[in-house]
Amino acid sequence: MLNELLPYLAPIGLLVLILASAIRILPEYERGVVFFLGRFQSVKGPGLVIIIPGLQVMRRVDLRVITLDVPSQDVISKDNVTVSVNAVLYYRVVDPERAIIRVEDYGGATTQLAQTTLRSVLGKHDLDEMLSERDKLNADIQEILDSQTEEWGIKVSNVEIKHVDLNESMIRAIARQAEAERERRAKVIHAEGELQASVKLVEAAEVMSRNSGAMQLRYLSTLSDMSTGNASTIVFPLPMDMISHFMQGGGRNPENPGGGTSSKKTDAS
Repeated sequence: MLNELLPYLAPIGLLVLILASAIRILPEYERGVVFFLGRFQSVKGPGLVIIIPGLQVMRRVDLRVITLDVPSQDVISKDNVTVSVNAVLYYRVVDPERAIIRVEDYGGATTQLAQTTLRSVLGKHDLDEMLSERDKLNADIQEILDSQTEEWGIKVSNVEIKHVDLNESMIRAIARQAEAERERRAKVIHAEGELQASVKLVEAAEVMSRNSGAMQLRYLSTLSDMSTGNASTIVFPLPMDMISHFMQGGGRNPENPGGGTSSKKTDAS
């Protein structure tokens, strides 16, 4: 019985090998780019795909978002500061045909393009812009990369600058600059407070000059404040009318220090 089946085992085994090499199963996130005798034929998948061994060749392409860590790049900023910058790039294949045909290795090409674009874009900006305007820089880099990788069937969805590393001397310089800025703001705030206080004092003086009762209350309040302390000075309060009388020179006539009225007699001619 076994001897009778031996002639058929070889063809059956060969058929199984052919079927095994002809059958491909692609998951939902993959597509197969099929070439027939070296020429592009179609994009197949997902699911069961059958190809003709020896005549057809299939290249798998992953359609999921790929995370690319861009290595640290030495960048010279517009104000001649050397920094080390690294970033992360998110992209995916939207056209498997062009991703296989237009570029040899779309992953490696995207990596190299991301590095050169990162250096060229950041080199056009100052250090302050790199530190404070990362969202704008991310958008600029993403737009440039997306426009250049569109020919390869690649869609760059996002670019994020991760770190901007400075040397120790530059860190100390930035710290001194920040400290000077804080001192400047403190002086400006203090000056504004002095200006507002002087304006209020002038307004208060105008009110008290128009109302003698307000001046009297202010005088009594000042005396009360002085009496609560541990001062050794003895204060004798005086009436406001007496103080104002002294301030006005006592109402004396400079020509008559005695305070009386003076009259000049003229001889009748």
